[in-house]
Amino acid sequence: MDRYQQIFENNKKWISERTADNKEYFKNMETGQRPDFLFIGCSDSRVPANEIMGLAPGEVFVHRNVANIVSNIDINIQSVIEYAVQHLHVKYIVVCGHYHCGGIKAAMNPSDLGLLNGWLRNISDVYRIHFDELASIKDVELRQKRLVELNVIEQCLNVAKSAAVQKAYFKGELRGVYGWVYDVGTGEIIDLKIDIRSIANKFREIYILNKD
Repeated sequence: MDRYQQIFENNKKWISERTADNKEYFKNMETGQRPDFLFIGCSDSRVPANEIMGLAPGEVFVHRNVANIVSNIDINIQSVIEYAVQHLHVKYIVVCGHYHCGGIKAAMNPSDLGLLNGWLRNISDVYRIHFDELASIKDVELRQKRLVELNVIEQCLNVAKSAAVQKAYFKGELRGVYGWVYDVGTGEIIDLKIDIRSIANKFREIYILNKD
């Protein structure tokens, strides 16, 4: 059996496992979703959101793209954020990067990657903003890891710029925006403990909307 056909066998097994103790498992899924988390992560195949969080289907609303970028002009990610906050009423928004990220490495070693050039420029901008700190790190792998972390911080700030996010936060419906890094070498989720409110407050006149 080839890899493609194996998928359907895997699916049958998965269905059996899910319904073994609860025959109504999938019927219950039909009624809708009420996830507490919006997970914004990298498209990397080594970072399966539900699995690393230990949560089941229906508990995490997920958006993934190359290098977990939250672009202010990307209607895809902005629509996901607005839908998650205004309609699903998620309580937590997580931006999760990961060490050994191909997008981060590509942005640190510029080359012509076609359509990816414009996308990776978002990371290059993070590199530029934090250039002095990164340039002081002589070990290349450690420098890449630090850029992964700084990229997460900057993308969390981009999430906080969203009008929908700010409105939900002011109303007390959203508990916060959190930055994580997943270590693909150990399986550990690392909470960067970002105080996004403190960071945003530094730029209140620029980014924070009036509460009325």
